[in-house]
Amino acid sequence: MQCPPRVRAILAELGISIDLIETRGLPLCAEPDALEVAEIDDDGREYRLIPAAADAWRKMKAAAAAEGVVLKLISAFRSVDRQVEILKEKLAEGQTVDEILSASAPPGYSEHHTGRAIDIDTDGAAPLEIEFERTPAFAWLSRNAARYGFVLSFPEGNRYGYQYEPWHWFYTDDARG
Repeated sequence: MQCPPRVRAILAELGISIDLIETRGLPLCAEPDALEVAEIDDDGREYRLIPAAADAWRKMKAAAAAEGVVLKLISAFRSVDRQVEILKEKLAEGQTVDEILSASAPPGYSEHHTGRAIDIDTDGAAPLEIEFERTPAFAWLSRNAARYGFVLSFPEGNRYGYQYEPWHWFYTDDARG
């Protein structure tokens, strides 16, 4: 899929080359037409997903809870504009584009734009850290997430060159067996 002019302009402004996108084979991720609130956290923050992913998340979280496993949603839909803000914040902190793109997708290319991606946390783990893989939550997800349509997007050595993210899961109808 060709990069839309708006996304191309954003990438140019951030100093991200189209060649880098193509070399890594990053798929363009379009924002959905419809989102719903999948969850509201204790601070009142709303996490939105496409309806099917929101339903699957709620069922998966309830099934985990029934087995004594805590799953907490800490990120869901993120707009292209929000992704731009995140990258600009990291650039302002002194990170290079290469450093940023090892962990964050370029605007237009984040699975979070689709309303299908979630980042998960659990009790006793630092959010968005590799140590999540050593939690009962990750073990439960590894055994059960596919039943609810979720797959681990960025395992170690993933084809897109992102760091390993055991907390990041993507809803796909193809995952359910």
